[in-house]
Amino acid sequence: MRQEKKQADSFDIWQHLVTSVAANATDLAHLEVPRLKLEGMLKEVKDLTASQSALTASKQDASKRIEDLVVSGRKVATVLKVAVKEFYGNRSEKLAEFRLQPFRGRKVKAPSPPAEPAPEPAVTAKP
Repeated sequence: MRQEKKQADSFDIWQHLVTSVAANATDLAHLEVPRLKLEGMLKEVKDLTASQSALTASKQDASKRIEDLVVSGRKVATVLKVAVKEFYGNRSEKLAEFRLQPFRGRKVKAPSPPAEPAPEPAVTAKP
């Protein structure tokens, strides 16, 4: 934001200089070439700023469209995944080709051994 403020201040100064030098063209005839150069730069900056604003709006429209396509694409992809599983069966290794995990059954948990009682601390007898 601060950079934009500095630029806007510069543009205001440029516009004032261009206008003032043009108004005093008889006294400042030797400054006509730099005045025209600055005037051209000011026009180009204004054109680029307008273009930048249009591109920002276009970028926002593109971002919105991408988001809409992502939501719709996820739905269609889900339909395709379900259809592929339905066709090949959920246990088929062919599913891996579609980056789908075949169902291979549940893993059986190994029975946990019974917990051994903790050894009691040795008590040393005092003589």
